[in-house]
Amino acid sequence: LPTPPARLPYVPRVPPVALLGKVTATTFALERPRCVFDCHANASDTVWLAVAFANASATFRNPPSRADVPPYKQLPTARSYMTLETAAAAYSCSTPSPPVLRVGGDTACRDQGRHDPCNGPLPSPGPYRVKFLLMGCRGPKAETRWSDPILLRRAVSPSAIDPAPTRRGSDVVVIASILASLGAVLATAVLGALGAKVWGSLCRRDLGTDAFTRRSYRTHHIPPALPQPLPPGCRCSRPGLCRSAPQPPAPC
Repeated sequence: LPTPPARLPYVPRVPPVALLGKVTATTFALERPRCVFDCHANASDTVWLAVAFANASATFRNPPSRADVPPYKQLPTARSYMTLETAAAAYSCSTPSPPVLRVGGDTACRDQGRHDPCNGPLPSPGPYRVKFLLMGCRGPKAETRWSDPILLRRAVSPSAIDPAPTRRGSDVVVIASILASLGAVLATAVLGALGAKVWGSLCRRDLGTDAFTRRSYRTHHIPPALPQPLPPGCRCSRPGLCRSAPQPPAPC
């Protein structure tokens, strides 16, 4: 009887970190299982990925040889298939490699033969479960545990999109309108206050100029003219009020 494959504690999973296109409508990403098969693999061994619908993983049977690997095109009927055949050395600890694998990323392999490890797009959202299987020349040698169910994204049909705005969208529009009105009122109040302040400053400046002008007018005066001396021999029209100026003595 063939020796049953070793059960490894490794559990495949979708990367927990943020990753562009980590799960789409037809594909999903998996962490690469580095340092998992080093104790069981030889140079000629290969690692496969078994993909099954979540409700069919319990009935999946490991193929005894590469010729019995379930192909991708039988997924709708067999409910499982195997893909991503890779040399076991690519998953060793000493080999640098990309950190993730993408399941369903090959759109050009749909019409390949039965024995080709097609990695075609997944036909439905699932959910799916996956496990890695180490195979040698005599059949399976080691296998990981099944992953947790992986559900793909559902594509939305254009006919299912409601062209009318939703209630939530209407509420957002109303709130935005109210905020815009409050902003306009606040801006008007600020401009009015600034205008009143500038106008008051101009009025005070004008009043100060008028006061200065009036003060300058009141304080400016012409001094009274001093009495001019009368010419010699002046005769008053009224006797007794003026006298003629004394005559200088005649020269000797």
